[in-house]
Amino acid sequence: FAPMQKKFITNLGLIVFLNLLIKPFWIFGIDRSVQNLVGVSSYGYYSAILNFSFLFSIILDFGITNYNNRNIAQHKHLLNKHLSGIIILRFLLAFVYFVIIMASGAIIGYSADQLKLLALVGLNQFLLTFVLYLRSNISGLLLFKTDSIVSVLDRFLMIVFVGFLLLNTYTRAHFQIEWFVYAQTLAYLITGVFAAVAIAQKSSFVRLSWNIPFFVMIIKQSFPFALLTLLMSFYNRIDFVLLERLLPGKLGDEQSGIYASAFRLLDAANMFAYLFAALLLPIFANMLKNKENVIGIVRLSFNILWVVSIYSASIALFNAHDIMRVLYPQHVDESLLAFAERLAESALIFKLLMTAFIAMSSSYVFGTLLTANGNLKTLNITAFSCMLLNIGLNLLLIPRMEAVGAAITNVISQMLSIFVQVVLVILIFKLKPDWKYLSNLFLFVLVAIGVSYLAKLIGIGLLWSILVSGCIAIITAISFKLLNINNLFTLLRKER
Repeated sequence: FAPMQKKFITNLGLIVFLNLLIKPFWIFGIDRSVQNLVGVSSYGYYSAILNFSFLFSIILDFGITNYNNRNIAQHKHLLNKHLSGIIILRFLLAFVYFVIIMASGAIIGYSADQLKLLALVGLNQFLLTFVLYLRSNISGLLLFKTDSIVSVLDRFLMIVFVGFLLLNTYTRAHFQIEWFVYAQTLAYLITGVFAAVAIAQKSSFVRLSWNIPFFVMIIKQSFPFALLTLLMSFYNRIDFVLLERLLPGKLGDEQSGIYASAFRLLDAANMFAYLFAALLLPIFANMLKNKENVIGIVRLSFNILWVVSIYSASIALFNAHDIMRVLYPQHVDESLLAFAERLAESALIFKLLMTAFIAMSSSYVFGTLLTANGNLKTLNITAFSCMLLNIGLNLLLIPRMEAVGAAITNVISQMLSIFVQVVLVILIFKLKPDWKYLSNLFLFVLVAIGVSYLAKLIGIGLLWSILVSGCIAIITAISFKLLNINNLFTLLRKER
């Protein structure tokens, strides 16, 4: 193991542990409970507005977070200078963001209640992106332990706040989706203060700086990152908005809610994969600056994500119906037929989205490497093509297939994106095909699918199916040398 591989593995272990400790409880214990409490339609109403706010969130950040992460990792001495000016710039961008989302909401026909909720969600988007910017300084300094704590603090606080509202008899009986949003606001505020204090201890930041030439310079430098984030946001998040807008009446809210129930599980898996990008971007940037060979850490991180994503997709393929039935039981006012139809639709969407997860998780390695290497023009062209394809397919499929059409579109868009990214990495870094390695990746897919199918066929139950398939997946990955446990234990002993 090279020094950076050691740093990557040890800090990945910490951040994964903390996220697995907190975020699954948030997603399945709190967020899911809120949806089951308020109902599919009400939660779909919230999801559509939330994802509408996501479409414009790039204005809040303008690529500054990714630019700053890469830049601070390569030039740590710039922290104080950039921090004092970028904070002012972000507040200016926040003003522009609020004007645009409220105007856009009014233009597409949002009601007064929808605009009120949009304003609250927009405030949370500002706080979230501000926390992410503060984290980019922390991770840019390679302070991964502190970053790991900040990465879960907001969710931990939301578990406490929303958990109290759900457990209290009175507040549960009168629960409103707006309370869910208020709890997020408070959690983001506290997390932001914690992150700011952590940075203050590592910098000599004195005062905010109003410097228009500096603002212009940062905007120019971060624009390619902003464009990439904007394009990716469109083909990752526009599904919810189009479902709510293209389908008539309450059907749009209902389909958006059904899509959200399956998308929540993709989000849960994606949180794990995203941790790799958060760690890899500053590590890749630092290694490329020092002209170190990155291929070892690329293969190491890709192998882990390949094993996890293929295993997750194979479990979803044969157990989607059982998983959705456990997570989303029949509502009090829902007929048995309507419940069966909702269950079947959400299960199919879940299968499709977990197929897309294979491509999404791989992109956190290859896309992050290309970003750190500065290949943003090519990435933006790819993302623009995927966005056009995504919007076109959604306009075609949603009116005909509703939420299932959005899921199919997601799969196609993600697969196209990762295919181009892999080809670019091969060409730019002049990689030669390792046929034995590629055959092992393919064989792992066959084994994972075969084991999940047999477990379902035998009928050992959902929990045992997940556990047995997981154990066999790990054993298979070790046998095919996709995971090297001996090296990992050796590394951990050296770190101690």
